[in-house]
Amino acid sequence: MENSVLTRIFTFLLLCSSFFMKAQTSVENKLPFQDTSLSTEERIKDLINRLTLEEKAGQMSNNSPAIERLGIPEYNWWNEALHGLGRSAVATVFPQAIGMGATFDPELIKKVATTISDEARANYNEAVKKGYRKQYSGLTFWTPNINIFRDPRWGRGQETYGEDPFLTSQMGVAFVKGLQGDDPNYLKTAAAAKHYAVHSGPEKLRHEFNAEASQKDLWETYLPAFHALVDADVETIMCAYNSTNGEPCCANKYLIQDVLRDQWNFKGHIVSDCGALADLYNGHHVVESPAEAAALAVKTGVNLNCGNTYSYLPEAVKKGLVSEEEIDKRLATLLETRFKLGLFDPEDATPYADLSAKDINTKENRELAKKTAIESVVMLKNDGVLPLKNDLSKYFITGPNATSLEVLLGNYHGINSNLVTVLEGIAGAISPESQLQYRQGTLLATPNKNPEDWASPNAGNSDATIAVLGISGILEGEEGESIASETFGDRLDYNIPQNQIEYLRKLRKAAKDKPVIVVITGGSPMNLQEVHELADAVLMVWYPGEEGGNAVADIIFGKVSPSGRLPITFPKSLEDLPPYQDYSMNGRTYKYMKAEPMYDFGYGLSYSSFEYAPISLSKISVKKGNSLIASTSVKNTGKMPAQEVVQLYVADEQTSVEAPRYQLFGIKRIQLEPGESKQVSFEITPEMMQLVTNEGKKIIEKGKFKIYIGGSTPNQRNMELGMPKVKEAEFQVR
Repeated sequence: MENSVLTRIFTFLLLCSSFFMKAQTSVENKLPFQDTSLSTEERIKDLINRLTLEEKAGQMSNNSPAIERLGIPEYNWWNEALHGLGRSAVATVFPQAIGMGATFDPELIKKVATTISDEARANYNEAVKKGYRKQYSGLTFWTPNINIFRDPRWGRGQETYGEDPFLTSQMGVAFVKGLQGDDPNYLKTAAAAKHYAVHSGPEKLRHEFNAEASQKDLWETYLPAFHALVDADVETIMCAYNSTNGEPCCANKYLIQDVLRDQWNFKGHIVSDCGALADLYNGHHVVESPAEAAALAVKTGVNLNCGNTYSYLPEAVKKGLVSEEEIDKRLATLLETRFKLGLFDPEDATPYADLSAKDINTKENRELAKKTAIESVVMLKNDGVLPLKNDLSKYFITGPNATSLEVLLGNYHGINSNLVTVLEGIAGAISPESQLQYRQGTLLATPNKNPEDWASPNAGNSDATIAVLGISGILEGEEGESIASETFGDRLDYNIPQNQIEYLRKLRKAAKDKPVIVVITGGSPMNLQEVHELADAVLMVWYPGEEGGNAVADIIFGKVSPSGRLPITFPKSLEDLPPYQDYSMNGRTYKYMKAEPMYDFGYGLSYSSFEYAPISLSKISVKKGNSLIASTSVKNTGKMPAQEVVQLYVADEQTSVEAPRYQLFGIKRIQLEPGESKQVSFEITPEMMQLVTNEGKKIIEKGKFKIYIGGSTPNQRNMELGMPKVKEAEFQVR
């Protein structure tokens, strides 16, 4: 017995000794770049000193190969998370970015991005356990797209938060903070602000196009959101395909060196859009060879090449086009991101090591997707037919998008095992005694081949007809994605497909005086003038994500009041806008558009009604550089609980150069019960009083300023469509 105990003790001591010897050996064999006790700068320097020139070039391409002799696994930098994990694992699919913009709710969007980054870390952890290191499985996300949606023809406008720099800044900052997390030592994921800068079509010409923007437009419209995200410590900036003012964006000294690095003090890394460095010699023709393009990009400041142009860096060094020291400098900045993500540390070192499959596609995440979709829906018209009762005797749902999964997704989308179409949402919301008929009725974008119409007569014998019309990602999107677009994803025809209008006319005729509710899908403005005339109610639902059908049903049947706002102006016609390739802001967006819009920026109806008290100002005269407070009270004068999106606009009434009619500078989303009032206050800061000169300088001039507070812009068109009157007040700057 005693011998047995002694034997066990001896064996245990031997095991302990072996363990500590192995641990000691492991510590002794650890290379300095793997040593977490050293500074990041020391670790990066050690790693770079161990690499050959060819290995350095490899690590500066998006598909960075493994370096087995150093124990470094392969890493692919390319990942997407525009509205959920994109092109990757089964995960939560949130509304498309333009729909998120329509929420006017940065706090909500931060929660969305936080959820996406939870799922991203979880997916990464699970993939690495299996040894999977494919594209779209990493932790570096080329999101968000903060370009300004200046023209409704741009097919990728759906990826943005709309036409306004302030709203885009607010949403973009919230998204970046949610993606990157708040740990002081580690990035949760790395976000990227794209596409820098002055990028919004045409899609077909983007590899050679030169966007010309005045200094005023550059600093007033195109750059503010990028500046805001740099201030929010975004890790990455993606340079665009096109040229801006004569220089390709990925070789643009003014944008990259003068503005981004010198003026804004950006410390993160710069990545080229995919294939953009090849455009330097294939599209823009500023150099003649891949080696010259690689050297030019490194010298300008591009750290990471999405593409294979940087494989020519060794050749560029041999030819004396660039030095290895310059390459080392760019690589050091790039590697810092991987160190911040903990990719050279033990797997359990980061605070995100425990995230796993259990954190993906959860019930809570789905509820957040639905909440976001609900807040994104914009009610464009309601003649009193909504909300519907859910126990009517018969409903008819029809249209090309009623059963479409495509219209839930938008582009850069993920996949989910439970995508709820509008038909499914309506079916799940009505009472069991009610009938529900469905017929597609018409094709998406072409006339029916069969002239027989067995669909529209159902509108005559139903209590309500719900027609799901609009467009989808096969008609608008990126250059090569929209397979039904003859214009490479751009929408040069502003109308929704004519066959849909003709079908809606039939529905209206058959329905007579019974309600016809039109649900419009899409990621951009479109001509809805005849839709507005024919329908009793119109809902703009964008590409609403996995819970889109349930969100639409909740609004139609009055479980919740619609509260979304348009993040972009809907003109009546493209003739009201400048040419597509004209990047001047003159005549564009709510700030400078001269023609009356169909629906204005910031517009969106509610089932309730709201009354604003007169604005109270803390001062009516301020010195340059000082702030004041503007306050009002908002009362729900309707019969239904509802959210109101309170908007602040500031107008400089006396300017030495042309200025916007007014500019959005504040948003607050408030919940009000019937009869309830809430006080809302905004600080009017000196930044809101700044005027951008023709030279791009920001100044404050003496004179009269107006403040508007309400549920929309002060455009008279909004009042005609049913929005509450916007309140206004004046102050002087002296």
